Amino acid sequence: MDQYQYPNQQPNDAQYQRPPKPDNYLVWAILTTLFCCLPFGIVSIVYSSKVDTLYYAGDYTNAQQAADKAKKWAMWSAIACAIGVTLYLMFILILAATK
Repeated sequence: MDQYQYPNQQPNDAQYQRPPKPDNYLVWAILTTLFCCLPFGIVSIVYSSKVDTLYYAGDYTNAQQAADKAKKWAMWSAIACAIGVTLYLMFILILAATK
């Protein structure tokens, strides 16, 4: 496609090459929304949906930042779930021990 837009330039010229597309972590965002912490997972979905749009618009720096934020919020969702399950199990064990 670049050949037709720039007939005198080779498609592999450095100025026309895109950096590799960052992972948008959409699968992790959806899974952590469904199985972990809903609010953090939704934030992760919002950021992960921005990655492709920013990348194909040529805004590579913000696409990478959105990917990093999507990953961060998915991790926080999983961590919040682990903390919640741990606290719940501790509560159940304490109740069982007091009977």
